[in-house]
Amino acid sequence: MTDLPSQHAKFKIPTPSSVVDLLRSGDIALAAGVMGLIVILIVPMPALLVDGLLAISIVFSVMILMTALFIQKPLEFSSFPTVLLIATMLRLGLNLATTRLILSDGHEGTHAAGHVIEAFGNFVTRGNFVIGLVVFIILVIVNFIVITKGSGRIAEVAARFSLDAMPGKQMAIDADLSAGLIDEDTAKRRRAELEGESAFFGNMDGASKFVRGDAIAGLIITFINVSAGILIGVMQEGLSFQEAGNVYTLLTIGDGLVSQIPALIVSTAAGILVSKSGVTGSADKALSAQFTGYPRALGMSSAVMGALAFLPGMPFLPFMALAGGVGYVAWRAARSKDTRQTAEAATALTKAASQPGAPGATPPGEAPITDSLKIDELKLELGYGLLALVKEDENGSDRLTEQIKALRRQLAAELGFIMPPVRILDNMQLEPNAYKVRIKEVEAGAGEIYANQLMVMDPYGNKIDLPGHHTTEPTFGLPATWIEPALRDEAELRGLSIIDPSTVISTHLTEVLKANVADLLSYANVQSLLAGLSKEQQKLVEDIVPGLITVSGLQRVLQTLLNERISIRDLSSILEAVAEIAAPGRPVQVIAEHVRSRLARQLCAANLGPDGNLPLLTLSPQWERDFAEAMVGEGDHRHLAMAPSRLQQFIGAVQQAFERAAQMGELPVLITSPGIRPHVRSIIERFRPQTVVMSQNEVHPRIRLKTVGSV
Repeated sequence: MTDLPSQHAKFKIPTPSSVVDLLRSGDIALAAGVMGLIVILIVPMPALLVDGLLAISIVFSVMILMTALFIQKPLEFSSFPTVLLIATMLRLGLNLATTRLILSDGHEGTHAAGHVIEAFGNFVTRGNFVIGLVVFIILVIVNFIVITKGSGRIAEVAARFSLDAMPGKQMAIDADLSAGLIDEDTAKRRRAELEGESAFFGNMDGASKFVRGDAIAGLIITFINVSAGILIGVMQEGLSFQEAGNVYTLLTIGDGLVSQIPALIVSTAAGILVSKSGVTGSADKALSAQFTGYPRALGMSSAVMGALAFLPGMPFLPFMALAGGVGYVAWRAARSKDTRQTAEAATALTKAASQPGAPGATPPGEAPITDSLKIDELKLELGYGLLALVKEDENGSDRLTEQIKALRRQLAAELGFIMPPVRILDNMQLEPNAYKVRIKEVEAGAGEIYANQLMVMDPYGNKIDLPGHHTTEPTFGLPATWIEPALRDEAELRGLSIIDPSTVISTHLTEVLKANVADLLSYANVQSLLAGLSKEQQKLVEDIVPGLITVSGLQRVLQTLLNERISIRDLSSILEAVAEIAAPGRPVQVIAEHVRSRLARQLCAANLGPDGNLPLLTLSPQWERDFAEAMVGEGDHRHLAMAPSRLQQFIGAVQQAFERAAQMGELPVLITSPGIRPHVRSIIERFRPQTVVMSQNEVHPRIRLKTVGSV
């Protein structure tokens, strides 16, 4: 017996405060609300409760419309299909509840179904039920034929276009991730937004059928209420036909108007929403965040509720209570938003005040004259029309700067050393839309772009007939057109490649850096690379530097490799190859050729075709013999001395061979004997700098080969 109290202590009777705490949980409250809709369909409701629920239905529809008006983009209200379903179920449940009241208590008078229905019936019909019936039919026609059908068509088209554009947008995300412009988390977030957009428009296409079915149900319920009400009034309650017709028609019209006006408001909100894509998390969090995120929408809803409370015959208490509640929520949301904006503004002012040249900041002293001797290794000059590209957004960053940062990371991974920072500055002597890339104060590239437009290019080289400024792409000289952002969707539908201005500059900068990368590898860079090796490899450095080769000599070897875009990331293998052949007085080119043979696997892997084979263009025996005979000098100091006419013939033969390979869809490498490879490369790089020239010693034995032609 002594255990009974402790056993019963496990089962506590719910107190009012515990019930309130339970309902404060959003998911429990939402589940309770949905279950309440089902209860309305089954359990008879008193007229007073029906009045309150009808007021909630009207206010709920107004809040939906106001939110749809104030949001910035459709995805901010991605829970709209769920809201639409709940609102439709609420109206249908109230239709059933009011039908039960009308048919069971309609003989008692026009107040039988509640004051809201009576007020709507008297206010709209003005004593003439024919007028009320006509108004009701017009509302149903406007809702069913005009608004619902139009918004459903818009949602259908938007869903189709969103699904059609999804592969291209997905490829763009993957391309940015591969290029290092975004990280994995950003890619996941953008993929989730893309999936949410397609899911939203697809759901909106189906959600429009809710309103359409609601309008049809309203017509059927109206016909049933009038017909059945007159029969019940005459045959069961003893009313005359005229009395029954007046009472039941007024109640039915009032019921129909109370149902169709919120339906019309929600249909309008749906049309606004689809004509202006998801949200993660539970539905209650989405609804709470999106309704309270726009205090003005809540304030407008509160004002509308307050005005409805003063309409003749309308119940004052439900509308004023809801108006006060929503108004308080709007006030709290606006106050919270103002506090957040004030804090952000204070942070921004503090940051601005700390910048050089800002008001209140300490004026810098005069720069010493020796600063005039310093040069920038990398400089990007912009015309004043392009300064918007480096304007910071709300996150404190700009796309061009972020792309340049990603470019430095990409080149560090590809080539093996960190590029110097790129200094971006304006140059008032340039044309407004022009830019220049300078390497050590010498111009290395230039172009012209339009900051507020998009560049489109046809992947197949066809002419672009969109209106815009026809030009050539500055990096590769391909035909392109600058178009207005409003034509982006049309360009996507045509399968054109769309490039924003920042990407045009970063792509051009990438190619300029790759073409001049050897000039950027300084003595200090080489020392930094050597110092970054592990302790085990430092012994190798001590063995070869400076006994076999100096740091300057090693710098020239690495520059020779970078000139042909060979990564020096595997520095330990390069040093091992240098240790095998380096000797005082040995030419750099000889050392570099030996290093290339040690990097055979890397060289072959970088030039494999899509099928996993290494496509080759071989040098014919005749040309091999001609180059060998044209070599003069002794030992490691031999050089090429070929007649200019013969060199022209060789250049023509190489161009024809690569054109034939391109027609076959191949991008081959040119294979020569080891002794003449550097001399062949020095000739080809003047007219085809991107061509890879390899010797037989640089072909790894485990690589599959495919010969596509001969020179």
